[in-house]
Order: sequence, then C-alpha cells, then structure tokens
Amino acid sequence: MTKEEYMDLALSVAESTIGQTSPNPSVGAVVVKDGRIIGIGSHLQAGKEHAEVHALTQAGDQAEGADIYVTLEPCAHHGKTPPCADLIIEQNLKKVYIACLDPNPEVAGKGVEKLQQAGIEVEIGLREARALALNRNFFHFMNTQRPYVTLKAAMTLDGKTATSTGDSRWVTSEQARLDVHKQRHIHDAILVGINTVKHDNPHLTTRLPQGGKNPIRIILDTKLQIDHDANVLNHDAETWIICGVDAKTGTFQELFPHVKVIQLSTTSIELDNVLHILGEQEVQSLYVEGGSTVHASFIANNLFDECHWYIAPKLLGGHNAIQTVGGSSPEWMKDAASLTFTSVEQLGPDIKLIAQPMKEDGE
Repeated sequence: MTKEEYMDLALSVAESTIGQTSPNPSVGAVVVKDGRIIGIGSHLQAGKEHAEVHALTQAGDQAEGADIYVTLEPCAHHGKTPPCADLIIEQNLKKVYIACLDPNPEVAGKGVEKLQQAGIEVEIGLREARALALNRNFFHFMNTQRPYVTLKAAMTLDGKTATSTGDSRWVTSEQARLDVHKQRHIHDAILVGINTVKHDNPHLTTRLPQGGKNPIRIILDTKLQIDHDANVLNHDAETWIICGVDAKTGTFQELFPHVKVIQLSTTSIELDNVLHILGEQEVQSLYVEGGSTVHASFIANNLFDECHWYIAPKLLGGHNAIQTVGGSSPEWMKDAASLTFTSVEQLGPDIKLIAQPMKEDGE
C-alpha cells in the first residue's frame, strides 16, 4: 500500500463516526511498520480515548519505530484525555503523517511543534482536502463560533413544497426520506419554524433501520404559541424553543419542564442572535428543515453554508402552491444569492442537489 492509501484508510475509519463525536472532530489513525498495518483506531465519543490511543494500544510493543497516519493534528494539551502527541513521543514512533492541522487554539500547530522538537519526522497535508471536508462543521465552528448551517428542502421539479391546501406527504420518495434521516443522525440540531410544527406536527427525530442519534429539536416560536399536544414536546429527543421577550413562559415551563425555553430580549427572533446562542451552547451543525419563511430568512441574511435540495419528478403548478423559499424576491437577477453546485446524486426517482454559497475572491 502507498502512504496515500494508508491515509485513505484512516479517513474512512474517521468518516464512519461522523455525527457521534461532537463537539469533538471525527478522527482516524493507522499505525504502519515494515509495510504492515499494526494498529487502527478512531475517536468514538467526546471525552473518550482519541484515535491515536486506540491505534497505538493495538500496536503495543511493535509501535516503536513505526509510522502513524492521523487525519487531524495530534493534540498537545491536557483536556478530558492526555495529549496524543506525548503518547506518540513516548512510544518512540519514527514518522507522523497528518492530513490537516487542527484550528482549535489549544492545538493549532502545537502538536506538530512538540513532535518535531522530540525528533519525530512530520509530514502535513496528505489527503488534506478530504480531511477538511470530513470535519467541515468542526472547522467552521472553531473559526466562527457558530454552527455550520445546512438548509434542507424537498420539492417538486417546479419548486413547490406543498399543494395549495398545505399537503406535503409525500413530495419525495422513501429513498430520499431515508437520506434525510441520515442527515439528522449526523447533525447536532435540527431547526424549524412554528408554522411547520402547527401544519405538519413533525417528530423531527432520526428513524433509521438500525436506529440513530436524535438531533436537538429547535423551534422558532416568537410568541410561544406551540400546541401543547405537538409531537416535538414529547420525550423522544431534546427540544429547545426560542421565543421573543413578550412570550408568556411561566405556565408552559410548568407543563413542560423537560423543554428548554430560550427567551430573547427582543420582540422578534433575529437569526444572527439565534446562531450566536447556539454557538455558545456548542451546537456545531444545524440542519434547517424550514418552512419557506424560515428558509427565506436564512437566505436573506446570508446565514447558511450549504443547501440540500431533494427534487422529485413531479409538477404541481399553480401560483397558490407553497414555494420552497418564501419572502420577497429582489428586483434584479444580479441580487440573487449565487451558489456553486458541489454534488448531484440520484436517490430512487429523485435527485439530491448540494450547493454552497459562491465564495468571494480571496476567501
């Protein structure tokens, strides 16, 4: 195997844990000696052993003089676990291949520096692009202190999410809906507006054949008018409701003490403030399922990082059908939000498009 293939293996191991290590990144490690793989590990859960620890434990006494391939720079600080850089030094490894550096200020090059000072050879950048994509939520959060925001919508070919009566079951196929549940599984939180709760009464949980992790359910409800029999108020998953200063919270909290109510100091809900609050709560990834008014607000304020559009081969027609994105249109095409398609995939009869805001020159 080549060094690229060893790093690909480490990345594959890390990718299998996406969504279950937050607020930590997903990391994989492979220990190689004399052309043999003698240890493989991944970080499985925040607060538990890091990938390097698992891989070096497997390698045991054979680790001395070996190479290790790590998808993210080994940590050099004492957190909930000891520094991985120290362990690599203690095991007297020969060389460390690192896919990308860690933007965490507590690491940020310090791991590399510690290894090099100990006389261990370090190579940085092997399969870097794949490693950056693996932990894009983590990197974005470290750089902005806000969650990475993904807008999701299921629509017909002519851009409708529901009929004129509000009927939206089902726009897309079972295959597309399964993919949505996979996305819920890997996100920290899922967000909808109160109108979606009132009209659709969703559960907003992850329902996969083998189970799955439920995201935090976040409801934007300015006046706290949610129906008391709404499915999102059950105990199936954690629920946060964000409301305005005029909302009457007392009785609601008595009835639903398990629901976290975040009351803002403003009469309206400003998304910029919402993302700031979620960042303070270490929510690193946010899956926004709408509806059209919520999507319009995120787009108008340029507060999204990715779009997942599921398109069904159906045509509804009619000016009174519900659009994917509501709000007011700009007067000129040049004022449209410009995106770049990054992925096109067929799911059963449907198509999934992923697009990201077009970067300005120099970004």
